[in-house]
Amino acid sequence: MKTTTSTCPFCSANDDVLLKNSHAYVRRDINPVTPGHLLVIPFRHVASYFDTTDQERMALLQLLTASKAWLVQNHAPAGYNIGINVGEVAGQTIPHVHIHLIPRYVGDVDNPRGGVRGVIPAKQSY
Repeated sequence: MKTTTSTCPFCSANDDVLLKNSHAYVRRDINPVTPGHLLVIPFRHVASYFDTTDQERMALLQLLTASKAWLVQNHAPAGYNIGINVGEVAGQTIPHVHIHLIPRYVGDVDNPRGGVRGVIPAKQSY
Protein backbone atom coordinates (compact mmCIF):
# COMPACT_ATOMS: atom_id res chain seq x y z
CA MET A 1 0.00 0.00 0.00
CA LYS A 2 2.64 2.55 -1.06
CA THR A 3 0.60 5.17 -2.90
CA THR A 4 2.81 8.15 -3.79
CA THR A 5 2.62 11.40 -5.71
CA SER A 6 5.47 12.90 -7.71
CA THR A 7 4.98 16.43 -6.33
CA CYS A 8 5.13 15.46 -2.65
CA PRO A 9 8.51 15.96 -0.93
CA PHE A 10 7.77 13.09 1.49
CA CYS A 11 6.79 10.49 -1.10
CA SER A 12 10.31 9.61 -2.10
CA ALA A 13 12.66 8.57 0.67
CA ASN A 14 16.07 10.11 0.21
CA ASP A 15 19.55 9.84 1.68
CA ASP A 16 18.37 11.55 4.88
CA VAL A 17 16.43 8.47 6.07
CA LEU A 18 17.58 7.75 9.62
CA LEU A 19 15.20 4.92 10.53
CA LYS A 20 12.46 2.99 8.78
CA ASN A 21 10.10 0.07 9.00
CA SER A 22 7.62 -1.48 6.57
CA HIS A 23 5.15 1.45 6.68
CA ALA A 24 7.09 4.57 7.60
CA TYR A 25 10.43 6.31 7.88
CA VAL A 26 12.21 9.02 9.88
CA ARG A 27 14.14 11.97 8.51
CA ARG A 28 15.50 15.26 9.77
CA ASP A 29 13.27 18.32 9.38
CA ILE A 30 14.85 20.60 6.75
CA ASN A 31 13.80 23.66 8.79
CA PRO A 32 14.46 22.43 12.33
CA VAL A 33 12.97 24.22 15.32
CA THR A 34 15.77 22.85 17.51
CA PRO A 35 18.84 20.68 16.83
CA GLY A 36 17.69 17.12 16.12
CA HIS A 37 14.10 17.99 15.04
CA LEU A 38 12.81 14.82 13.33
CA LEU A 39 9.81 13.88 11.19
CA VAL A 40 8.13 10.47 11.26
CA ILE A 41 6.38 9.91 7.92
CA PRO A 42 4.30 7.08 6.43
CA PHE A 43 5.43 5.84 3.02
CA ARG A 44 1.86 5.98 1.71
CA HIS A 45 0.74 9.42 0.58
CA VAL A 46 -2.09 10.30 2.95
CA ALA A 47 -2.88 13.83 4.10
CA SER A 48 -4.40 13.28 7.53
CA TYR A 49 -3.28 11.23 10.51
CA PHE A 50 -6.94 10.30 10.90
CA ASP A 51 -6.89 8.61 7.47
CA THR A 52 -3.93 6.34 8.26
CA THR A 53 -4.51 2.63 8.73
CA ASP A 54 -4.10 0.84 12.06
CA GLN A 55 -0.86 -0.69 10.74
CA GLU A 56 0.47 2.72 9.70
CA ARG A 57 -0.36 4.26 13.09
CA MET A 58 1.42 1.40 14.87
CA ALA A 59 4.43 1.79 12.58
CA LEU A 60 4.50 5.56 13.15
CA LEU A 61 4.40 5.13 16.92
CA GLN A 62 7.11 2.45 16.85
CA LEU A 63 9.34 4.83 14.91
CA LEU A 64 8.48 7.69 17.25
CA THR A 65 9.87 5.61 20.12
CA ALA A 66 12.94 4.60 18.10
CA SER A 67 13.46 8.26 17.16
CA LYS A 68 13.45 9.28 20.80
CA ALA A 69 16.19 6.72 21.47
CA TRP A 70 18.16 8.06 18.49
CA LEU A 71 17.85 11.59 19.88
CA VAL A 72 19.01 10.51 23.34
CA GLN A 73 22.12 8.99 21.79
CA ASN A 74 22.86 11.81 19.35
CA HIS A 75 21.57 15.03 20.97
CA ALA A 76 20.81 14.34 24.67
CA PRO A 77 17.71 16.59 24.91
CA ALA A 78 16.05 17.41 28.23
CA GLY A 79 12.48 17.04 26.89
CA TYR A 80 10.34 16.67 23.78
CA ASN A 81 7.35 18.11 21.95
CA ILE A 82 5.38 15.79 19.68
CA GLY A 83 3.02 17.33 17.16
CA ILE A 84 0.89 16.59 14.13
CA ASN A 85 -0.69 19.37 12.06
CA VAL A 86 -3.91 18.22 10.39
CA GLY A 87 -5.34 20.65 7.85
CA GLU A 88 -4.25 24.02 6.57
CA VAL A 89 -5.92 25.94 9.42
CA ALA A 90 -3.86 23.87 11.87
CA GLY A 91 -0.65 24.84 10.09
CA GLN A 92 -0.19 21.81 7.81
CA THR A 93 1.82 22.99 4.79
CA ILE A 94 2.60 19.61 3.20
CA PRO A 95 -0.50 17.44 2.61
CA HIS A 96 1.27 14.24 3.67
CA VAL A 97 0.91 13.32 7.33
CA HIS A 98 4.06 13.63 9.39
CA ILE A 99 4.77 13.63 13.11
CA HIS A 100 7.17 16.24 14.44
CA LEU A 101 9.44 15.06 17.23
CA ILE A 102 11.06 18.22 18.55
CA PRO A 103 13.81 17.77 21.11
CA ARG A 104 13.87 20.44 23.81
CA TYR A 105 16.86 21.80 25.66
CA VAL A 106 17.19 23.72 28.91
CA GLY A 107 17.07 27.42 28.03
CA ASP A 108 15.94 27.00 24.40
CA VAL A 109 13.05 29.39 25.19
CA ASP A 110 12.57 31.84 28.05
CA ASN A 111 9.45 30.12 29.39
CA PRO A 112 8.48 26.68 28.08
CA ARG A 113 5.28 26.50 30.17
CA GLY A 114 2.32 25.47 28.05
CA GLY A 115 4.37 23.61 25.43
CA VAL A 116 2.21 22.74 22.43
CA ARG A 117 -0.45 25.16 23.66
CA GLY A 118 1.82 27.77 22.05
CA VAL A 119 0.11 27.12 18.71
CA ILE A 120 -2.40 29.68 20.05
CA PRO A 121 0.02 32.16 21.67
CA ALA A 122 -2.59 33.83 23.90
CA LYS A 123 -3.47 30.41 25.37
CA GLN A 124 0.07 29.18 26.02
CA SER A 125 0.35 30.47 29.58
CA TYR A 126 -2.32 29.47 32.06
